[in-house]
Amino acid sequence: QVQLVESGGGLVQPGGSLRLSCAASGNIVRVNSMGWFRQAPGKQRELVAYMPLFGTTNYADSVKGRFTISRDTATDNAKNTVYLQMNSLKPEDTAVYLCSVRGRHGILQRDFDSWGQGTQVTVCS
Repeated sequence: QVQLVESGGGLVQPGGSLRLSCAASGNIVRVNSMGWFRQAPGKQRELVAYMPLFGTTNYADSVKGRFTISRDTATDNAKNTVYLQMNSLKPEDTAVYLCSVRGRHGILQRDFDSWGQGTQVTVCS
């Protein structure tokens, strides 16, 4: 079973920055995509950033130019970690942020679609 562990959320003032991390583990053979979503109270979950193995990285219009999704390629152990660098944060960015990783795992290379537990980001003065 593939597990995702998130970290990096917190309280920040408007204009500030945060960096979220999401580490995936569980005999992962291949990662097909990594993404970040967010859900604010009373609102539907929305895509923030999406990075496929092949193709173009996509961002929600509301975060373009401020947020950056990236994947750690430094070492084999870290390559299944995805980051979300959030700059120029606004109060409307306040939400629970969840990471999503899809790919294949195990000897049989079964498909997986896993979610992190969520990390709270609060932007206020």
